[in-house]
Amino acid sequence: MVHLYNLTLQKSSGINAAVYGNFSASKAQEIVVLRNKVVELLRPDESGRVQSVTSVEAFGIARSIATLRLAGANRDYLVLGSDSGRVVVLQFDKEKNAFVKVHQETYGKTGCRRIVPGQFLCADPKGRAICLGAVEKNKLVYVMNRDNEANLTISSPLEANKSHTIVFHMCALDCGLDNPIFAAIELDYGDADADPSGEAVAEAQKHLTYYELDLGLNHVVRKWSEPIDNGANHLIPVPGGSDGPGGVLVCCENFVIYRHQNHDEVRAVIPRRNSLAADRGVLIVSSASHRSKNSFFFLAQSEYGDIYKLTIDYSGETVSEVKVKYFDTIPPCVSLCVLKTGFLFAASEFGNHALYQFAGIGDDDAVESSSASLMETEEGYEPVFFDPRPLTNLYTIDTIDSLCPVLDMQAHNLTEEEMPQLYTLCGTGARSSLRILRQGIAMNELAMSPLPGQPNAIFTVKKSSSEEYDSYIIVSFLNATLVLSIGDTVSEVNDSGILGTTTTLQACLMSDESLLQIHPGGLRHIKADKRINEWRTPGRKQISKCTCNSKQVVIALTGGEVIYFELDSAGQLIEVEKLETSGDIACLDIGPVPEGALRNRFLAMGSYDGTVRVMSLNPDDCLQTLAVQALKGSAPSSLLVLQTAGTESTQGGLLLNVGMANGVLIRATIDQVSGQLSDMRMRFLGARAPKLVRTSVRGAPALVALSSRPWLGYSEKGTFVLAPISYVPLEEVCSFNSEQCPEGVVAISNQTLRIASIERLGENFNQTTVKLRYTPRAMSANPDTKMVALIESDQCTVPVGEREGPEATPADEAPETNDEDEEEAKMLPVEQFGAPKSSPGTWAACVRIVDPKEAKSTFVLELHKSEAALSLCHVFLTGPNELLLAVGTAVNLTFAPRNCDGGFIHLYRYGNDGRTLNLVHSTPTDGPVGALCGYKGHLLAGVNNSLRIYDYGKKKLLRKVENRNFPNFITTLHAAGDRIYVGDVQESIHYVKYKADEGSIYIFADDTKPRYITATLPLDYDTLAGADKFGNIFVNRLPKDVSEDMDDDPTGGKNIYSQGVLNGAPNKSETSAQTYIGETVCALTKGALQPGGIEIIMYGTFMGGIGCLLPFSSRSEIEFFTHLEMHMRQEAPSIVGRDHMAFRSYYAPVKNVIDGDLCEQFGALPADVQRRIAEEMDRTPGEILKKLEQVRSVAI
Repeated sequence: MVHLYNLTLQKSSGINAAVYGNFSASKAQEIVVLRNKVVELLRPDESGRVQSVTSVEAFGIARSIATLRLAGANRDYLVLGSDSGRVVVLQFDKEKNAFVKVHQETYGKTGCRRIVPGQFLCADPKGRAICLGAVEKNKLVYVMNRDNEANLTISSPLEANKSHTIVFHMCALDCGLDNPIFAAIELDYGDADADPSGEAVAEAQKHLTYYELDLGLNHVVRKWSEPIDNGANHLIPVPGGSDGPGGVLVCCENFVIYRHQNHDEVRAVIPRRNSLAADRGVLIVSSASHRSKNSFFFLAQSEYGDIYKLTIDYSGETVSEVKVKYFDTIPPCVSLCVLKTGFLFAASEFGNHALYQFAGIGDDDAVESSSASLMETEEGYEPVFFDPRPLTNLYTIDTIDSLCPVLDMQAHNLTEEEMPQLYTLCGTGARSSLRILRQGIAMNELAMSPLPGQPNAIFTVKKSSSEEYDSYIIVSFLNATLVLSIGDTVSEVNDSGILGTTTTLQACLMSDESLLQIHPGGLRHIKADKRINEWRTPGRKQISKCTCNSKQVVIALTGGEVIYFELDSAGQLIEVEKLETSGDIACLDIGPVPEGALRNRFLAMGSYDGTVRVMSLNPDDCLQTLAVQALKGSAPSSLLVLQTAGTESTQGGLLLNVGMANGVLIRATIDQVSGQLSDMRMRFLGARAPKLVRTSVRGAPALVALSSRPWLGYSEKGTFVLAPISYVPLEEVCSFNSEQCPEGVVAISNQTLRIASIERLGENFNQTTVKLRYTPRAMSANPDTKMVALIESDQCTVPVGEREGPEATPADEAPETNDEDEEEAKMLPVEQFGAPKSSPGTWAACVRIVDPKEAKSTFVLELHKSEAALSLCHVFLTGPNELLLAVGTAVNLTFAPRNCDGGFIHLYRYGNDGRTLNLVHSTPTDGPVGALCGYKGHLLAGVNNSLRIYDYGKKKLLRKVENRNFPNFITTLHAAGDRIYVGDVQESIHYVKYKADEGSIYIFADDTKPRYITATLPLDYDTLAGADKFGNIFVNRLPKDVSEDMDDDPTGGKNIYSQGVLNGAPNKSETSAQTYIGETVCALTKGALQPGGIEIIMYGTFMGGIGCLLPFSSRSEIEFFTHLEMHMRQEAPSIVGRDHMAFRSYYAPVKNVIDGDLCEQFGALPADVQRRIAEEMDRTPGEILKKLEQVRSVAI
């Protein structure tokens, strides 16, 4: 039986809602984003880069979000609506660096249901009430208040229900201190439902309805309802009370209308693009408001990405004019947030999100429409036209990478690197891309400079301990030392007192502001007044290894003598103790002096005999051995003692990190009282012996390990994380702090000096992007040439060759530029404005070849205007005896219902260089070609609901055999041995057998569950993993006896073909494992992400998340994690109030899949809870954390 461990490798990068507020402090400019099942707090730093403050897995679908601020308060609460049937109020706790639950009120059933509130959520601007709305019928209002101790209180819900009513949007009006009012766009379908003729449907009318909360009588009344345009879809509340006229702006198709009770409507037309067809309307999809002391305006974005500035002329409570002015164009967003610091956060619907800075507020002479100049003609209101332009009022400050949506994903090592890469097809339309993901944290290179030789060490020091930034970079060569001063520029200095004629082993700033240089001949102590004290090594001995902090120095001489120095109160280095050892010392390390202490108590010493010792530095037992640990297989080459930062739930620990000569990093915990070593953990880092260097991350101690690739170790939510850095191999590294690079590193690589900073900590993958023309549909890697072939197609889009104007240049033909910032800041017109639209039924499609080593397209072939590319594969055909590329298309394809004028299978041959394609021939089909797969020298094709086998012919492919008994439409095809695995769009997986001697193909097994398949992946001969469009991942397996019967029976089970079971095949596959992911899984692949690691299943989701399913290797592991998951379900409740078991069993009971994301929250639990769980499992908390770390290290 299959048992799997589900783990998120990279959280979803798409955003479905975002709000701005002050959550951690009164002046903090912060944004909370919902990533479907993740709640994340973002904060722009001083340089404008958006940093993630905290991120929490909700184990529920977070659907709506609002900020709530009580009157007189200076911080915001966060209100969440979800599928839990509960409303949750959260407050950010700075000490825990997490959101904590203040209130949780149950009001309905779980799940995303039509009549259960949670889809819409809005809060009164004065913080007096919140309103939750369902898609249909139900609305609930909660009154918010504070008790005598200023704690938030929440009332019982007040109902505002109206049956047979669909809600399209809701908002809370700004009424000043009058009773709170909530506005909704509603449609009453009661008459349409009761009318069998269908005439009432055409007469159904949307209404704008006001619901008033009477605070005195404590009930909700339906105060006002007026018909509005049937194209209404969005509401924008207008400031009221003393700040404005109140009321709402109703955004309809092509219009913005001001509406309020006892006020005539004021209508303004939305300007439209000149290139937009007359039959296409303009809809507002997102908006944001900005309010200053004396004025306010709104930004509203259309579905095409155009942002309009909406302003209102009013006097008292009477609005005289509504103006709609073209502002700028950015990619379409689900949410816009205007920050008070002059930034605009744009959460894109698909593709990368961005933070913009306002360069202006739209006071230029751009196209503007006004209600005062509205012209009505016989054909309707006269439109106002404009042409989109490059960004004028906005300037891009930062871009947040987003994979949303991942449409296909495959794991290959096409660039022949140490680890495989993940190739993902992302985005839609002109903003699509192929992203090559490499495991590791991204590094942002700030500067690079060549050096005169090959350095052997590098150090950074400050002029004084009170300074925030480093002053000198000291570069050591074989027989010289170079001192560089850090300022506006980096320049060489000669008056630092550093001895420049010898190599430097160590340099550091002492606590008395003096500088210490350790070289092979001795110690050079440079006082603050430039006086120099020297200590020479005795006889012909030299210093081989050394370590120091601000008060202590330990050196090891050749021959094995260890000498310990301390800085006394007079600023002199005093020799305290000597120790003779039996052999040369391999490595030494001493940690920084703890705050408030005179010295660090422990010295770590590694010997070539394969042992590591922890020595005491206390005056009573100086250089006495406290603990010895023998290391198997290799000698230590580098040591580092790291003091990890504690959290509220966990105490900070002292970690001894040992870099071994065989490339393994060993980590052990040092008892801070006795010095004993415990809890040893091992991890293979690379072929080179790791060199360990101390640095800092987010103000906390961290380490960098230099092996065949760099690694970063840091503390995260109570656990120690070791992650690779996606950067060039480094020989030397040192921490570096400057005004431009607060927490960076200075490093040596191939005789170059590099200054870099770590980008977006917590992201496990670094991206290389190849821009595409249209929405990518599928890809296939060529195993011979190591090229990637992919197909792209877009409906209702003008092909590139027929475009005119600025959008004529496709995104994949962007001119190259050396200025990376300029390239990042500027988008091509087609990326900014979107591709030109054409009539329904027309398609733009192409076939592309990409070289992954250069991350460039080598060949693009446009298909006919009416063709949509749907599938492709590389296939070896026996006729030409070569590897060809097959592409399946459909002609004039339309959906709902699916219809087309046939299709084609195009066969392409690679050119001599392997980088171009030549058409061999095209084979017409009578339906869309939904899936292709190579099979024993033939080509398998899924055409509509029929499975065909084609042979190679000179003029076209020859149909050999066909089976038309599949239920609906074939979406996936795989083959292994003589079995074929077919995925149907609605009816799960079918197991098919081909009898070559009889020329027949038949279904011998299928599934009992009707699954809407989006992706399948063969795991072995009998087992398939699959995903459906509702967010489930499952593993189906043929029963052993059925599989053996199929192989042993000379007819291959054909005799019982007529004996169908449950209106299907004679045999049924069994579900071995199943879980709910929470997002539609679009791609499944398998591979090993570690050198020599086990194969794991990886999946990519529509929201841009990447996860994996790891197989367990033993029964004891399964039992351990099953018990841990059971305890965590009790001790770590969902932040949105969803039951974990019910969430993972959304559509079918979870089976044989452990939720690794839940188990990993063990490290964030309070220490007493950790101990209680560990005791019940007969373990220690350290053992549980070690097990969790081991399982994660298998994947990443």
